[in-house]
Amino acid sequence: MAARIPSFTQFLSTYDPSLLPLANLGPLAGGPAAAELIKNLPHATTIVAATTEHGVVMAGDRRATAGNMISKRDVDKVFRADEYSAVAIAGTLALALELIRLFGVELEHYEKMEGRSLSLEGKANRLGKMVRDNLPAAMQGLAVIPLFTGYDENSGTGRIYSYDAAGGPYEEHRFHSIGSGSVFAKSALKKYYSDGMSSTDAILACVQALYDAADDDSATGGPDLTRRIFPVITTITADGFVRLSDAESADYAQQVVDGRMRLPDGPSAPLHAARLA
Repeated sequence: MAARIPSFTQFLSTYDPSLLPLANLGPLAGGPAAAELIKNLPHATTIVAATTEHGVVMAGDRRATAGNMISKRDVDKVFRADEYSAVAIAGTLALALELIRLFGVELEHYEKMEGRSLSLEGKANRLGKMVRDNLPAAMQGLAVIPLFTGYDENSGTGRIYSYDAAGGPYEEHRFHSIGSGSVFAKSALKKYYSDGMSSTDAILACVQALYDAADDDSATGGPDLTRRIFPVITTITADGFVRLSDAESADYAQQVVDGRMRLPDGPSAPLHAARLA
């Protein structure tokens, strides 16, 4: 501790590298048996995020799949990173959960060592380094892909960062989605999103996008009214990170489901001929 290393992962790699959960897996056995094992590990999808007038909203479905089977119906995929940021996960579930736990400790460790928190860009870059440390495992099929969002206290805006298996990070503007249903969710958000949305409208847009993803992607779970399982929804503003209660998430999901009873394909975006001319 006398060295005052601000990075917890760097400190741990110096103190005892065997304690690192992600970069220490070592080579995996090859062959059909290993490929089948990896394919049947639980995987998490789908996550959506959208900036708002006062911050950013992020939501995730609850389904985890193992191959073509549903392994869990109520997985949490969106988590508080610190007071002004959140991280969500897609990919190999067990490693992804380890990543976000380590990332939370990383941010807390830095704040204790330096007496201040990292900037939002600094947090995004630090998470990218941790994803990059997992690259050997990702090359063997155990990829972990996060989505990072936060409220930038300097600019007073919400920001979104995506990653690839090599670590990224890449800042996304307006909205973004990751996971197996992301192609459908992003297409939906193109219709539902508008600049300067309120948090309420952005939440509805994100839940609509998750519903559309579940409609076309078998690995994405829609609202489960019978089991009372609904998306995890979070907001981050100048007031900090807030996770909506189950009752609040249920209300938003019920609004979307009720609307789909009338319009199964969801609301349509208005076409303005003057803008398209």
